[in-house]
Amino acid sequence: MAIPIRSTTRPTVSPTHDWDHLVQRDRVHRALYTDPAIFDLEMIRIFGGTWVFLGHESEIPKPNDFVTRKMGRRPLILTRDATGKVHAVFNRCMHRGATVCRETQGSARYFTCGYHGWVYNNAGELISAPLDHAYGKSFDRSRFKLARVPFVDTYRGFIWGTLNPEPQPLHEHLGHAREYLDQWIDRSPTGEVFVRSAKHPFVYRGNWKLAYDNAGDGYHPAYSHQSLLMIAQRFGEARDMQYFGGNPDDSRMYALAIGNGNTFIDQRPEMYAASGWAQQRPQPGREFYEEKLRARLGDEEADRVLELAIGAGMNLSIFPNLLIVGNQIQLLQPVAVDRSELTWYATTIGGVPDEINVLRMRTQEDFPALGEVDDVANWEACQEGFTVPEVEWIDFSRHLENDVRKTDERGITRTVVTDDMHMRVYYAEWKRLMSREEPLSVG
Repeated sequence: MAIPIRSTTRPTVSPTHDWDHLVQRDRVHRALYTDPAIFDLEMIRIFGGTWVFLGHESEIPKPNDFVTRKMGRRPLILTRDATGKVHAVFNRCMHRGATVCRETQGSARYFTCGYHGWVYNNAGELISAPLDHAYGKSFDRSRFKLARVPFVDTYRGFIWGTLNPEPQPLHEHLGHAREYLDQWIDRSPTGEVFVRSAKHPFVYRGNWKLAYDNAGDGYHPAYSHQSLLMIAQRFGEARDMQYFGGNPDDSRMYALAIGNGNTFIDQRPEMYAASGWAQQRPQPGREFYEEKLRARLGDEEADRVLELAIGAGMNLSIFPNLLIVGNQIQLLQPVAVDRSELTWYATTIGGVPDEINVLRMRTQEDFPALGEVDDVANWEACQEGFTVPEVEWIDFSRHLENDVRKTDERGITRTVVTDDMHMRVYYAEWKRLMSREEPLSVG
């Protein structure tokens, strides 16, 4: 076993980083989106100090499969070794520090550093170092295993990791989010979700939290996505997302705060008020596949399975970097204080006719191509606006003073869909993590 490595350095926090001042009841300071020192601290205390989503087991289905990821800005290789065990090893040679894997995914039993030729297996063990006699008799390969994420755990195929030496168990960290993740997974008749299709990456000039802000914001769709909604209006009938028009708070949609900075928006009461399938915008090949299914299955069964071809109607945000939107998984990746990556991963499900997964892919092409571009433009506009130093505050007071929230016996708070509760609760978790100073460790 590799000797655990414990960090002895702690980022210097500016005396002006008074978290209670920067995160208030109804607003946050612009510095949380613009200060490089705060960003650097987030990469340690948040993207190291809590459970971070790393990937899905179906991305590495076979022994020796791998994908590369990042944990904050730490380069990582998520591997499945020859025995089928999953590892999260840091993509950093223990010799001079070069990355040992320069592909984004594939199958490999070994990773070879291109700098001096050190070879590691996919469990992170050092297999060989060229001309190692020069290191003397004391050279011990076991001391040079690739550093790894010391705690890796899964929940129904989703893989998380943390560098916190005393982490809360994953199932407790997820808490009530598990219920809504279960609902999303169990749309599949077999409870199987596969992340093995195409992905749609976005790089935007803005802070990573702008995407997380937006994921739980039910206020913006009618204004940000007007062009998308106008496409549907041309057909002169109710279409997907039209229920965000007018006053969405009068709709049957709602938002939940479910603990640990996690939130949930439920569009299903509107999407499935009638037929969700009938509300979908036009899709290539839709009529052909629907006709095939009806001919083979009959109308009643076809109606049932076609409802699985459309978006889930769920927005589940699991802090800090996992967003479930519709049928897709979004992975949020910070790059710099004013630069981020957001990757949409398409999913397929088990237990349905092939035509349903084809139609799911058409549905999953829709919003990233026609809607997410609106969001990215807005996030970049926000980041530009934050450069005005004299205007310090970012508001999230919507519905704060209104009696629209109710908390049940489980501690879940329900509110109207345009409430800024999402930002208020996740920033409470952000502040809790940023206030801790415990050193982290790697295996």
